Amino acid sequence: MTFAVLGILGHFSKTMMLFFIPQIFNFLLSIPQLFKFIPCPRHRLPRLHPEKDVLTMSTVVFKASDLNVVGRLILVILKTFGLTKVIYKEEDIIITNLTILNVVLRFSGEMHEQRLTTVMLLIQVVCSVLGFLIRYQFVYLFYDNLFGQ
Repeated sequence: MTFAVLGILGHFSKTMMLFFIPQIFNFLLSIPQLFKFIPCPRHRLPRLHPEKDVLTMSTVVFKASDLNVVGRLILVILKTFGLTKVIYKEEDIIITNLTILNVVLRFSGEMHEQRLTTVMLLIQVVCSVLGFLIRYQFVYLFYDNLFGQ
């Protein structure tokens, strides 16, 4: 919240948005569950397996009849891009929860919590570097009316 106010009052809101790329991706990915197009469980964080000391993707189980047309379309799009794992069992549908943590676990497999934290920090750093590149190297492609021209 502090960063948002700082960006708005400092008149560099576009630049601030570049540093929130992972958070924006996570919000956009979560919209189907947050707005109930796809059923949302109480807890969407990855599941801990204490015997192996690793985190795995958390899932939600729901009836196929619980989805409306928009929910079915969103599910097809997410499955097409590989952002969620979908399993059909008789009348039930099992999908991984729609968070950036579960997407990372989907592509990299189960891992220890410390390693997942490190991966997420690396993603944030890479996206911040990308934000700096866009802001200072590719400024003419993304910002209009630069320096009053």
